[in-house]
Amino acid sequence: QVHLVESGGGLVQPGGSLRLACQASSSFLFDHYTLAWFRQAPGKEREKVSCISTSDGTTYPADSVKGRFTISRDNAKNTMYLQMGNLPPEDTAIYDCAADIRPCAGVVAEDVDVWGQGTQVTVSA
Repeated sequence: QVHLVESGGGLVQPGGSLRLACQASSSFLFDHYTLAWFRQAPGKEREKVSCISTSDGTTYPADSVKGRFTISRDNAKNTMYLQMGNLPPEDTAIYDCAADIRPCAGVVAEDVDVWGQGTQVTVSA
């Protein structure tokens, strides 16, 4: 069974930075699946934060995080990252990494193939 294991969440002050990591247990999954980050804040719907293509590494950040969040992948480590910067309290949420066989445009929360366990990010003074 394939797993995604996340790390890097925690408490950060407004304006601060944080980097999340998501490691895949299978190199096959990492090499062949689209990878994405989602988040869900209390009382809100799950939002796709960013996605990175398997074929050419093109990234697709949501408008809400453009210029502040960067998604990347390290193929040698089977690990995807989400570098987050200039964080306001509104970015507080549970962040989940996801792997899906569809290209980024087709990755939606309801149909994701593999989820990570989720990691809490809290932005607060």
